Amino acid sequence: MSPPQLQLRGLQSARLSRHYQLPLGRILVDMGVISAADLLRALAIHNQCQAPIHQVLLAEGFASARDILHAQAAQHAAISLMLDEAPPDADCALALDPLTCLEHGVIPWMRLGETLVLATCHPDRFEALRDLLPRDIGPVVMGIATEADVHAAIALCHGPQLSELAETALPEEDSCRSLRAVASPRRLRRVALAALFGVAAVLVQPLLFFALAAGWAGLTLVAVAGLKLAAFLARLRTPLPRPQAPPKTSGQPAPPKVSILVPLFRETSIAAQLVTRLSRLTYPKSRLDVVLLLEAEDLLTRQALSCADLPPWMRILVVPPGELTTKPRALNYGLRFCDGDIIGIYDAEDNPAPDQIGRVAAHFQEAPPEVACLQGILDYYNPYSNWLSRCFTIEYATWFRIVLPGLSRLGFPIPLGGTTLFCRRRVLEQVGGWDAHNVTEDADLGIRLARRGFRIELIDSVTLEEANCRPWPWVRQRSRWLKGYMATYLVHMRRPGALLRDLGWRRFLGFQALFLGAISQALLAPVLWSFWIAVFGLGHPLIDWMGPATETVVLSFFLLAECAGLVIGATAVASPQHRGLIPWVPTLLFYFPMGSIAIYKGLIELLIKPFYWDKTEHGHSNSEALIDHREAAP
Repeated sequence: MSPPQLQLRGLQSARLSRHYQLPLGRILVDMGVISAADLLRALAIHNQCQAPIHQVLLAEGFASARDILHAQAAQHAAISLMLDEAPPDADCALALDPLTCLEHGVIPWMRLGETLVLATCHPDRFEALRDLLPRDIGPVVMGIATEADVHAAIALCHGPQLSELAETALPEEDSCRSLRAVASPRRLRRVALAALFGVAAVLVQPLLFFALAAGWAGLTLVAVAGLKLAAFLARLRTPLPRPQAPPKTSGQPAPPKVSILVPLFRETSIAAQLVTRLSRLTYPKSRLDVVLLLEAEDLLTRQALSCADLPPWMRILVVPPGELTTKPRALNYGLRFCDGDIIGIYDAEDNPAPDQIGRVAAHFQEAPPEVACLQGILDYYNPYSNWLSRCFTIEYATWFRIVLPGLSRLGFPIPLGGTTLFCRRRVLEQVGGWDAHNVTEDADLGIRLARRGFRIELIDSVTLEEANCRPWPWVRQRSRWLKGYMATYLVHMRRPGALLRDLGWRRFLGFQALFLGAISQALLAPVLWSFWIAVFGLGHPLIDWMGPATETVVLSFFLLAECAGLVIGATAVASPQHRGLIPWVPTLLFYFPMGSIAIYKGLIELLIKPFYWDKTEHGHSNSEALIDHREAAP
């Protein structure tokens, strides 16, 4: 459509005097788009949740985005703009930077003579925006476009710049992107020399080398076991908070806007199931914005979603190509296209409790401002697929139902889970979002929040996932997690003094036990396994060297640590839906050795391709019906 035609449309809109400045609902009724009964229902929802009426009409399916656009154009006597009819002029779009455009929901669309047509999806905010525009932008007239078209136009005109911003959201000193230097030839030569030195030490002084390794492994075992035991005791003292949704009365504050980011990559097998699962959420749809993040190259997932019937409150956002293809990069990109007060993260295979968002919103309304993030409980819907899924379920139950809640109550920094976490938007922006280069961006975010003085709380709401129940995919997934743990530890220990000042001695030591302890235990697990020889009465060269008294102490502690782990694991699965897993807890002794394979794979990748995202494939289990959310409550 040519500029004169657009100008004519604007003039025609201005002449619709019977609609100018009338309520939007009445205009839609006059246009025959909605009935009076539909309008009354929409107004009732509007009064209940205080969402703008156009969002209510769209989210509840009373009117389409295009019908609302035409009604708004008539209401404000403005030009209506549609991307498929008249895309924005690329040169015009550069008049405002993309971050300003995203913050205010606007984009310069075209010029009519000397006048700039500024498209907005928030016409009620346009007059307030005028004072924020650059002085040299010239005369401005309002055009109205749908939010989808405004966002698509911004992505079209500023995609490369926004992609680069998503990759560099954190300053260099706070990001692990400098680890790319680890893979340099010079650094690899140093690593090779260190490895040769280690081999030489083993050959020259094998007993001394093994003693040092065993000593460090034993020390970290004490630290990790002590931390888990302290968390276990703290967790037993009080239950997890289970906030009740606030009563729906006129005196209650309006529910906050919640944006949910769902990164997807090559998820063709479960894309349609995801839409079905998220559609069960009971939060007011006009206050919910679910954004499915797709990589530009992932045409198959986009095709799979095209067959799904997306509700109006769920949308697809394509992340433009860049240097990386990682989940945190997609999250950084998507965050700028959201306007929710609370930002939530789900994974492709997640099946959250229907009332979860309402409970999260209620908890945030009651929590003090320093509570920046809420972490829900992750559980598996296929725990009985095979032995591996049973052990994985026990491990997850121990971590999310015992260890993390206990550490939170003790005030220690905790590594977040990658999904079912919800953050205050202002805090996310304050800490710089996610590290796009870190393959465990969740763990890193948890530590950065703690360093800024914010708190993380665990909530009693469950999201079901699919347990990785195939050996090599399990190793690949775990290697990514452990590689991210190593990267996170290296980043935060660049300046140990600063980390100590930020956390204090107590939390600093907790950080060491969590990260350095976990890394050391996985790396040196074979050293500890060798002590089982002595437990079964066979000779062990190191124990023979230490003497009988030391042998008794070492073996006693070794057995006590294993027993404590078994007790914590059995307690974690003592709930009715997982009680059948208790007999399988002792078999964790054969499960955790797989972690050593994973960490050595992760260590090699940290040296040669630190940012490689070894993706976990989903959709291999059909056991979803085994556990529902009523049974999954802890």
